[in-house]
Amino acid sequence: MTSTTATAPGKARALAVPDVSAVSTALWLTLTVLIAALAYYFLGYDQGAVSVFGSDTHIHEFIHDSRHFLGFPCH
Repeated sequence: MTSTTATAPGKARALAVPDVSAVSTALWLTLTVLIAALAYYFLGYDQGAVSVFGSDTHIHEFIHDSRHFLGFPCH
């Protein structure tokens, strides 16, 4: 046996809408872009010789295979 629930005629269900302000949206968008730019730098640009951290290749070697998988040339 199945049970069904019916709403009263003329009554619509209310949807919960989150309260999102423009400031909150701008903050989340800025944070997301900043993290994406940082990830792009480490995956696509940091090659040791032009590294922000000096001529250290630890980061490059740590993500070396991911660079090739994503199509970034490195040597």
